[in-house]
Amino acid sequence: MTQAKPRFRTFEEYLDYDDGSDRRYELVDGELVELPTESWDAGAISLYLFTQLLQFVPYYLIRHKDAEIAVRSASVKARIPDLMVVTEATAIEMSGQKGLIPLDSEPPILVVEVVSPREPGQQNYDRDYVEKRTEYASRGVPEYWLIDPDRSVVVVLYLEGNQYIEIGAFRNDDRISFRTFANLNLTAAQILNAGR
Repeated sequence: MTQAKPRFRTFEEYLDYDDGSDRRYELVDGELVELPTESWDAGAISLYLFTQLLQFVPYYLIRHKDAEIAVRSASVKARIPDLMVVTEATAIEMSGQKGLIPLDSEPPILVVEVVSPREPGQQNYDRDYVEKRTEYASRGVPEYWLIDPDRSVVVVLYLEGNQYIEIGAFRNDDRISFRTFANLNLTAAQILNAGR
């Protein structure tokens, strides 16, 4: 017997739901979308960035795949970034809460996504490069990094008005220009190789 997937009309319904498994989901237009198992390299890249950001912010402001951000949509939608840096106010507000940053909270100051290997027009590619770009801009996230190991590129975007402007698409030994963390001194190769 096939069990119907639940549909959520509110974030509260979603936060109360537990399917009894350890599977990870994003909430997309009121429906659960199971996240694929991440590659070893993608996990290493996001952990490497976590360690590098510790030079500039305390560990409790960096969320590594353990918190969701509500984004604007016609229906309820929440994303689980690979990495995000939140404000002190958000960290205080979220203390003791489930890991969903609601729409009425301050947005993270940085969101990082490690892109799954796909081609333009395919779901994983479009989700990170198109959908999330629009959603994070609408949410007011000042800086968005796309780490794309398959294409060997690090794309850095900053928010101007209500849309992202590309600071650059960095490759190989290109030194990356970060706006929020201007003193972070990394090359594309260092990030894509997870510091190895």
